[in-house]
Amino acid sequence: MKSDIDLNNINSFHLDVLKEIGNIGAGNAATALAKLLNKRIDMKVPQIRVMKFSEVSDVLGGAESEVVGILLGVTGDITGNIVFVLDLLSARRLVNILFGKHIDEETEFGSLETSALQEVGNILAGAYLSSLSNLTNLRIMSNIPGIAIDMAGAILSVPAVEFGKNSDTVLYIENEFTYGNNSVVGDFFLVPDEASYIRLLNALGVA
Repeated sequence: MKSDIDLNNINSFHLDVLKEIGNIGAGNAATALAKLLNKRIDMKVPQIRVMKFSEVSDVLGGAESEVVGILLGVTGDITGNIVFVLDLLSARRLVNILFGKHIDEETEFGSLETSALQEVGNILAGAYLSSLSNLTNLRIMSNIPGIAIDMAGAILSVPAVEFGKNSDTVLYIENEFTYGNNSVVGDFFLVPDEASYIRLLNALGVA
């Protein structure tokens, strides 16, 4: 079904539906993280908005901010990328919790640590995509994740090159997970191509 939705003019109703997806996905991600860490994990209400690709690096503190990025290709009825980004402090805290260290211990990101973060990103992104699939009845899968520790601009250049020519629309979800008095902030960016975005909204009955 063809839709005349303007992706540059997402209305409040579309945004409310997308926010609900984000809320459900974040809840599932928090549950998955708690199981993985075998710890009680609480979650603040996620911040969700639709933005242009050019705005993404600013959200992460600027194009030159060093971050950990986990990139997964999205396939099936929806095509695009999902990117999970952690600032270095949050990434270090996650690794320390995983390996039973003091949460703020200085940690080098060796192969073991990056592999662990890659798996965390895979599990959390999977929780989001599973929620999206259940809500839309669309077949949505992810590819094996890649990981990079680099400047935000460099990490975001991959989906920008691949999908920027087809769509400038990004669904941004900021998650803050808390463990005791400590927090881990992770940002999800769902970057569907334009046809997938319209298919997604059609499946939700709002396009």
